[in-house]
Amino acid sequence: MSVPSIISVIDDDPSVRLATDNLLTSRGYTVNTFGSAHEFLQSGELDTISCVIADVQMAVMSGVDLLIHMRGLGHLTPFIFMTAFPDDAVRARALKAGAICFLAKPFSTPTLLQCLDTALSAPGKSTM
Repeated sequence: MSVPSIISVIDDDPSVRLATDNLLTSRGYTVNTFGSAHEFLQSGELDTISCVIADVQMAVMSGVDLLIHMRGLGHLTPFIFMTAFPDDAVRARALKAGAICFLAKPFSTPTLLQCLDTALSAPGKSTM
């Protein structure tokens, strides 16, 4: 029996956290949700997660800044970004920092699941 992947969802919008949690839980993933990068960093979950799905624009620390911070701490956890404000410069910065996918909201369920599958099977491979 395999251990389910643990996905951390970080978004300052409670409805996005809930919807993503419900979707991923229904697919067999264990999901932890956080309202900010700071809340996530303080959680003690950094060594147990399989993938991070984070909003790009959050107060205090952006999703991209969180990824850069995590890499600085030596964590190679795959990151998937989602944003309601897609911007080519931010997308390029996120992918350069090591993001697996950069999704514009609203995105389809199959697209998110494809990104998650890529993140969990081949870390370091940037797409979208």
